[in-house]
Amino acid sequence: MSASDGRGAEGREGLNRPRQASASDGRGAEGRESLDRPREPGTPDGGGAGRRDAPAAPGRPGAIEPVIKAVDLAVAFNGRTIFKDVTFEVRRGEIFVILGGSGCGKSTLLKALIGLVPLAAGHAWLLGEELAAADDAARRALLRRIGVMWQSGALFGSMTLAENVELPLEEHTDLPRPAREVLARAKLGLVGLGDAAARLPAEISGGMAKRAGIARAMALDPPLLFLDEPSAGLDPITSAGLDKLIRDIARETGTTFVVVTHELQSILAIGDRCIMLDKQAQGMIAEGDPRKLREESTHPTVRAFFRREAA
Repeated sequence: MSASDGRGAEGREGLNRPRQASASDGRGAEGRESLDRPREPGTPDGGGAGRRDAPAAPGRPGAIEPVIKAVDLAVAFNGRTIFKDVTFEVRRGEIFVILGGSGCGKSTLLKALIGLVPLAAGHAWLLGEELAAADDAARRALLRRIGVMWQSGALFGSMTLAENVELPLEEHTDLPRPAREVLARAKLGLVGLGDAAARLPAEISGGMAKRAGIARAMALDPPLLFLDEPSAGLDPITSAGLDKLIRDIARETGTTFVVVTHELQSILAIGDRCIMLDKQAQGMIAEGDPRKLREESTHPTVRAFFRREAA
C-alpha cells in the first residue's frame, strides 16, 4: 500500500552512524552496542548524540547515499517520551530490521519515518529527501516511491485481492483498467497468489492476507518497502515461507526492506542488519548484524532477547 495518503482498510481517504567503541565492551558513549559488518564501500556520516542543529543532507561525493538516514530522532506523546536519540542508516538493497520487545516503539518509529507520527526532535531522509521539510507536492511524490504493509494486511474487505492491488495504480497512475488488472495479477503472482486474485480477504488465510498486503505495497514498484510485523500471528511454516518470499523479492528486485518485528527466527532468517530499541532505555541499545549480536553481545538486554532468556 502506498503511504502517500496514510489510509488503512477502514476507508480510502484516509543511518547506522559510526561511533567510538569502548575497548571494554564494544559499546559507544551512549551505551549502544555496534556489531556491524561492512556491506558497501560508503562510510556513513557521524555525529554527536547531543546535536540538535540540522545536519547536512545525505549525498557526499564518492559515497553511496543511504536509502534512509535518521539522525537523533525522538517521538513523544503528551509529554511521555517513546524514544530519543535514535540514529541509523539503511543501505540500498538490504533487509533492515527494527526489533525490540513489546512497547519499545518499533511501529511508532516506522510511522515517524513515513510521516504518520510527528517527530519531537531529529531529522530523517528517505531516498535523499527530508519528508518533514518537503512541500505538499514533493511529499506526495516521495511517498509514492515507498510501499507499506501493515500488520494485519489492511486489505479492503469488500474488494478482491486483485482490486486491492489495483487501488494504488488507480489512485496514482493514468493506466487504463486492463493494464492495471495485468499489473495487479503480476504482483499477486510474484507473492504466490496468482490463483487467488478473485478471492475476497475473508476467503483467504492470514498468511495469504499478508502476502496480498506485500503485493499491494509493491504495486507502484517502489524502491523502498516497510513491513510492520509481517510474521505476527502466523504458524512456523507459514512464517518461514513469508521470510523466504521477502528474501527472494529483495534479491530479485533490489528492493530495500525495513521490517519491524520481534519474531526472533524471522530476524535471524532475513535481517542483514538491525537496530534494537528498548522501552526502559527509551531508545536504541544495539545495532549491527543480528547474528553477531546473538553471538557476541555483552549487553544484558540484547543477550536476553536473542537467547530467549528471562530478563
